Amino acid sequence: MPARPDTGPDFIEALARGLDVIRAFQPLRPVMPLSEIAAATGLARPTARRILLTLIELGYARQCENGFALTPRVLELGVAYVRSTGLWEVARPHMERLGARTNESVSIAQLDGSDIVYVARVAVPKIVTLSVQIGTKFPALPTSLGKVQLAALPQEELEAVLAQPTRSGLTPRWQPGAAERDAELRDVRARGWALTDQQLAPGIRSVAAPLRDGNSTVIAGINVNCHASETSVEHMVEHHLPLLLQTAGDISADFARLATVPHIVVA
Repeated sequence: MPARPDTGPDFIEALARGLDVIRAFQPLRPVMPLSEIAAATGLARPTARRILLTLIELGYARQCENGFALTPRVLELGVAYVRSTGLWEVARPHMERLGARTNESVSIAQLDGSDIVYVARVAVPKIVTLSVQIGTKFPALPTSLGKVQLAALPQEELEAVLAQPTRSGLTPRWQPGAAERDAELRDVRARGWALTDQQLAPGIRSVAAPLRDGNSTVIAGINVNCHASETSVEHMVEHHLPLLLQTAGDISADFARLATVPHIVVA
């Protein structure tokens, strides 16, 4: 088989040939003889046979009376994509609807030590104090996204997390002592959502709710972010918060359904 055009020096031909063999099995052709697989892939018969025997050893193929067939374990390859990148894509339509209903930016972030890191965002073009994009980090405690996740941690784990130095490069306005911090997180835990009013930086006001997996474990936070000069705290609580809580519940339900996708399929 000739070398493929437009491939770089790190291209692994053997891996590409293995994927070609898997793709050779088409709808209504669950079983194929070696000769047809070789013809479909452009591989020499000995090469195709070695690849098939390797797939059999790995559990992705089986040999049968009339040739070779794939096994259900091949589904793992697709599920790997769903599990690795599908999580935030599942959330995106919900975020877009919430952004349209509030006319504000909507973000999802996860804890990373004592910081939060943004993993998904639907932005509304507005002038804000701090620029936010995927991968941006802020100290967790003075953010609504951080509070809803910190409030879910056991006390010992909370202390360990907050003992880690921030890697955000930002010094927040609000730097509470332990007593004030714990009181704030108790309130967040009791009501199930968090509000910040310019605690991170001037002009930034936000409200957040936790996102949970199928085991009700908090895995992230989602928020609506506003400019303090445009949106009052009262409007955020009365208008944005109910929509946010509904959205958080819908996304969490989708996350739970996603978790039911089997990640190990036995042939």
